[in-house]
Amino acid sequence: MSNKSIKILGPLVFLLLAGFIYRQVIHQPGWKESLQQMGVAIRGPQQWKLWLVLLLMPVNWGIEARKWQLALRPIGGIGYGDAFRAVFTGTTMASFTPNRMGEYLGRILYLKEGKRIKSISLTMACSIAQLMVTLLIGLAGILYLRATAQTALAGLPHGQMALTVLLWIVVVLLIILTFIYCRLTLVASLLLKIPGLRRYSAFIKVLENFDAAILLRILFLSFGRYIVFIVQYSLVFPVFGVALGFWQVWSGMSVVFLVMAVVPTLTFLTELGLRWEASIQVLELYSSNVVGIFATSFAIWLINLIIPALIGSLLIVSIKLFKSR
Repeated sequence: MSNKSIKILGPLVFLLLAGFIYRQVIHQPGWKESLQQMGVAIRGPQQWKLWLVLLLMPVNWGIEARKWQLALRPIGGIGYGDAFRAVFTGTTMASFTPNRMGEYLGRILYLKEGKRIKSISLTMACSIAQLMVTLLIGLAGILYLRATAQTALAGLPHGQMALTVLLWIVVVLLIILTFIYCRLTLVASLLLKIPGLRRYSAFIKVLENFDAAILLRILFLSFGRYIVFIVQYSLVFPVFGVALGFWQVWSGMSVVFLVMAVVPTLTFLTELGLRWEASIQVLELYSSNVVGIFATSFAIWLINLIIPALIGSLLIVSIKLFKSR
């Protein structure tokens, strides 16, 4: 790749991503009303809440960067600055791939050649921790919804049944993932005994080097990141006239996060439709302000995913330049 083509790679990805974002937004029902509400909110007396949510975005990804930095210790680690840039670049790559699988590719670009393959399993362990937190709090959210919104649920076709099915799916997944996460060394040794997997020994053996202290810290940071998400939604809902108490936001959004975690999506650009639909189906149990729910979901999606993805698209240039030296 020539130096000239390297220089235009980042802007090209930026423009491509911007085009995908535009196409995704205009195909969502109610997007014009949501944008209008956002325009009013930015100029309104509660605009400070939106700016605070924007400031919490680097906190959110900063926690994720620290988690990844800890996860990479068994293979020599990475500097926090590189880890922070890596999660932004990973977000960019995730925007073009199913279930954000490209996130791994974006991150490992910041690692040396010999560490890249080994880092994939470590990154997956990091993701398992966040998923465990999502499942655990989502389980509590389901129980809270069933206890406090029985009347509203009774008016929904198969509402109680859907929550019950989701609850048992979560319980099974949580048990499996907890065992895997707490017994990574055992899981790695069992996998290495399978003949077909021995060729991936370098990929698997690295899991044996995790110690309990690191795993516990990663789990704690995952919980902290989840709290940031809830705080962001708690700040934005009132801005768009959605009157919800803190526990209603917590229970409702915990179920929405849960649905988004277990339902496959093509990319997180197409995830916007699922985010809106899940938010409406769940939060309508507490509020009839559908446009406000739309606007909140769009604002959080824009701040937490799209802005970092656009930043990451420009960081690709520096990665390529660095590797070409």
